[in-house]
Amino acid sequence: MLEILLAGGWALLPILICSLAALAIVLERFWALRRAAVLPPGLGAEVREWARSSKLDAAHLAALEKGSPLGELFAGALAVRDRPRELIKERIEDTGRHVVHRMERYLNTLGTIALIGPLLGLLGTVIGLIRMFLNVMAGGIGDPTKMAGGIGEALICTAFGLVVSIPAYVLHRYFRSKVGGYVVQMEKEATALLDDLSAPRPAAPRRRTAAPEAAATQAG
Repeated sequence: MLEILLAGGWALLPILICSLAALAIVLERFWALRRAAVLPPGLGAEVREWARSSKLDAAHLAALEKGSPLGELFAGALAVRDRPRELIKERIEDTGRHVVHRMERYLNTLGTIALIGPLLGLLGTVIGLIRMFLNVMAGGIGDPTKMAGGIGEALICTAFGLVVSIPAYVLHRYFRSKVGGYVVQMEKEATALLDDLSAPRPAAPRRRTAAPEAAATQAG
């Protein structure tokens, strides 16, 4: 394997750097985009129960915001829960844009690696071919080994560029689709919370006073 890498020449170095960067991004995104970390099970029902029972304070909202992306979305809505429905909806949309941006972190970089991988491989191919023709010009075509180095460098760079770019592209599309699915679920949960916050509150029953009853007793 080391001989293959050395045969690829210096043009293979950027491809290897891109492969390491892509691997780090993929591992980080797999961990950050776990379903339990983004959409904790039961969180929506729990938060709606908090809102109905008015068991909300600054500590609850702070813990909710730091717990998960869905919790951050809920916290943004609950922070203005006493405002009109349109203002609550606007806050949800603003918070949602920030949450989605963080869930898509590094995905543009992964997409860039998928795009430039074949280009770097093509660059290595061109360099290898140029090297081969220079060797031919210097010594003629009598010795085939003078051409082998340039051809090998060209093929190795092309192969490694494709090996890096194909998985990077597939995983980039996978993570985009995963984030899109999470966004749909978060919209459903946010809508349910918005409906609860906008529902009219039942009027508290008035306490009956004992004054009329006492007056009737005295009259009797």
